[in-house]
Amino acid sequence: MDPNVILALAALLVIVGLAGTVLPVLPGVLLVFGGLFLAAWAEDFTRVGAVGITIIGILAALAFAADFVASLLGAKRVGASPRALLGASLGGIVGVFFGIPGLLLGPFLGAALGELWARGGLKQAGKVGFGTWVGLLIAAIAKVVIAFAMIATFLAFYAFS
Repeated sequence: MDPNVILALAALLVIVGLAGTVLPVLPGVLLVFGGLFLAAWAEDFTRVGAVGITIIGILAALAFAADFVASLLGAKRVGASPRALLGASLGGIVGVFFGIPGLLLGPFLGAALGELWARGGLKQAGKVGFGTWVGLLIAAIAKVVIAFAMIATFLAFYAFS
């Protein structure tokens, strides 16, 4: 296959992956990693080799951990139930279909409804919804920062090899 076609596909994966760092239905960091790996492969790993790909892979794993830890810490800090966590996830997925307002409100409403279902208190449900939303927001910011760090690492290895 033509290396230019592979590089174009790699760039597309990275761009879609960057969008996926904030959209819950796309595996953003995985797509960014896949695009960068494909770009390195297109040049037979001559510029970005095993060390560069390993560092980028570690950053990708860190992004997954940040996503999980930040949302859990946000929820746990306010005493969320497992149903609230499930609600936040489902709210995030459903929210995608309602644009920016859905992305912002979906996890909050899902967590609040999940907590309301689990424990019944409206005040606690609002508190859990907000805490979970803050955790998800922090996780999204961390994923975006880490995705750009992955790209910067790739570019540094590419430029200085």
